[in-house]
Amino acid sequence: MIDEVMKDFYRIAVPLPNSPLKELNSYFIKGEDRNLIIDTGFNRAVCFEAMQEGIEKLEIDLMKTDFFITHMHADHSGLVTRLATESSTIHFSRIDSQVFKRDGGWNTMLEFAGINGFPENELMRALNNHPGFKYSPQTVPDFSLIDDGDIITVGDYRLQCIATPGHTPGHICLYEADKKAFLSGDHILYDITPHIESWAYQINSLQDYIDSLEKVYTLDVDIVLPGHRNFFTDLKGRIDELKEHHESRANETLEVLGHDRKNAYEIAAGMTWDIDCESWDVFPIAQKWFATGEAIAHLRYLESEGRVKRNTDSEIVTFTAA
Repeated sequence: MIDEVMKDFYRIAVPLPNSPLKELNSYFIKGEDRNLIIDTGFNRAVCFEAMQEGIEKLEIDLMKTDFFITHMHADHSGLVTRLATESSTIHFSRIDSQVFKRDGGWNTMLEFAGINGFPENELMRALNNHPGFKYSPQTVPDFSLIDDGDIITVGDYRLQCIATPGHTPGHICLYEADKKAFLSGDHILYDITPHIESWAYQINSLQDYIDSLEKVYTLDVDIVLPGHRNFFTDLKGRIDELKEHHESRANETLEVLGHDRKNAYEIAAGMTWDIDCESWDVFPIAQKWFATGEAIAHLRYLESEGRVKRNTDSEIVTFTAA
């Protein structure tokens, strides 16, 4: 499906099978000299076919096309090396680019999940079912690294890069001030709540996310163009809802913890999740992974506020109410 959003600005809906996200919004901007594609979909056949169909219908010459990737997740970056040509520039966050250079990154995440209570006999199955592991770019892209405040110009569009860490450490949104358009990536979604997870205690991803929501709160915006699902107009209202949601989730985390000593996996098992499963035991393994990462993010946030204490006196890290 292709929608014309504004003059020379289009959205292609890229299917994401077996994902609760349903589709990726890939945006195409046509210019006289160069075009720009924003986000690409998973590195898998169904996504590649949808992108190829959109490229053909919009008569996009890939030899005259550059790419912008909002963040490192595979549903946004997976196809970029299959679509980019020798003449393409791939704009990408300096911070998120580190994940492509880091050896053993997945092993580090597995070890961290293990010390947070994820069952050792399920770790490899979780990895093998993780979409980021299965559908990432087939080769390491040659990036043009971007930072907060950089400007990308294509056609009649002047896109300001806004660093919004939280969903990933290097997530970047784009703001077109003259057209009052905000391309929010996965920073702000309307129909669903962006996933905030943590796989290192050094990063307080939920606090980073809340700070990033505040950073874009006062932007003059008529339309928000997210990475998934529907467009919307009320940026401030949605930010208020997301902040309230995460405070509610933090309080739920405390309720599940109670007066006990629990690890993050046990706390995730006791939280409510918008997934059609009767119990935690029958959750898909990938969803258990995401839920545990989200529980860790909320626990780390609560720890920074002095509301929980992290206990590291045994092999498995646990938490208690402060």
